[in-house]
Amino acid sequence: MNRLSFRSAYLLGFLVCAALIGFALYSQFQWGLQPCPLCIFQRIAFAVLGLMFLIGALHALKGAGGRRVYGVLAFIAAAVGIGIAGRHVWLTHLPPDQVPHCGPPLEFMMETNALTDVIRKVLTGSGECAKVDWTFLGLSMPAWSLTWFVLLAVWALWMAFRRR
Repeated sequence: MNRLSFRSAYLLGFLVCAALIGFALYSQFQWGLQPCPLCIFQRIAFAVLGLMFLIGALHALKGAGGRRVYGVLAFIAAAVGIGIAGRHVWLTHLPPDQVPHCGPPLEFMMETNALTDVIRKVLTGSGECAKVDWTFLGLSMPAWSLTWFVLLAVWALWMAFRRR
């Protein structure tokens, strides 16, 4: 039985990330679902993770050490995404009286604040991030993002650290 090569596995990881970002853009521009700041940060995390998968697939070092470096880099990107999506899922499950107040739009914050202040503000969440506009099989979009980040993190590590 032929096993999936590291290069093919990481190319598949890249394609999954690209498809997830494509779906997010489709839902925004075709269905009118406007992303909140945490959604935008999750898209960035998927883009970075996809980039790690793509670089790993293109470079595809022969030795186990090189594959492990790409596995760790992809895992770090996925772990950041897990943190952001986890925070987002947590906000969606808060009782209405505990949801933080809505803040200014991300675009305005980027124009008026330092990047570190914007990141801090976004990660604390706002009321707009607690709103659930879409579900599939009972899971919200942030919950699906969290699921995909976990799956892709496991995939990256498994392909990088498995025995040949």
